[in-house]
Amino acid sequence: MSRITFEELREFDTDVKKLLKKYRSLEEDLEVICKVLNDEPDENPPFSFRISGLGINTCIIKIKKIACKSLKGRGINSGLRLVYAYFENENRIVFAELYHKNEKGNEDRERLKRNFK
Repeated sequence: MSRITFEELREFDTDVKKLLKKYRSLEEDLEVICKVLNDEPDENPPFSFRISGLGINTCIIKIKKIACKSLKGRGINSGLRLVYAYFENENRIVFAELYHKNEKGNEDRERLKRNFK
């Protein structure tokens, strides 16, 4: 299997900078996620699933179970959520959004529609 290219939306960078203040291990945690996604980029229930009902053709996947070292003892139930677009034919993933479930209920569907028409 060829390597996947990872990209980030500008808004994703803003999300990470904001969360880094609270979760110091976040950059390292994201590196681990990239390694996992390189082997298994598609949905993998119950850890990740496709988001439907957006009215776009792009495959959008949300990871619900992210291990965050900054949240010791929480394991994969850290509460962090990662949303990304998976372009299978291009072997490319674009990180779209990162948030904590206590700060935000769901993904920003408008952001997804705006960036992945």
